[in-house]
Amino acid sequence: MNDGDVAKQIEQMVRFILQEAQEKANEISVSAEEEFNIEKLQLVEAEKKKIRQEYERKEKQVEVRKKIEYSMQLNASRIKVLQAQDDVGSSMKEAASKELLNVSQDHHLYKKLLKDLIVQSLLRLKEPSVLLRFRKADQDLIRKQLCAQIAA
Repeated sequence: MNDGDVAKQIEQMVRFILQEAQEKANEISVSAEEEFNIEKLQLVEAEKKKIRQEYERKEKQVEVRKKIEYSMQLNASRIKVLQAQDDVGSSMKEAASKELLNVSQDHHLYKKLLKDLIVQSLLRLKEPSVLLRFRKADQDLIRKQLCAQIAA
């Protein structure tokens, strides 16, 4: 072999080695690109998952706040209703007390009221013995009513 053939052969070997090196470099580059994309995708998915979890946590907090607020409003409404009922009951009690003072003035009406109250309470209690409490001023009236009921 002469020097030209040797140089040609060396040049061919150098081209072959360079081509192999380029292919290897391309392979490494493609592999690195794939690994980069996979890593990037994993990071993106991990961050998406964190964001979803944070969103769900905040959504639950909002739901809890809404439930607490609803419960507080409901309780406030119930308190208002109970207060209104109490006010009505108090006003009815006051009105009844005032009316009772007027009823005792009308002797005939008061006598009938005492009779009805005694009968109603005895029927309602259904007890073998009962203790009646009354005003001292009504003692004679109560005795007459009880004697009239026993006689009847």
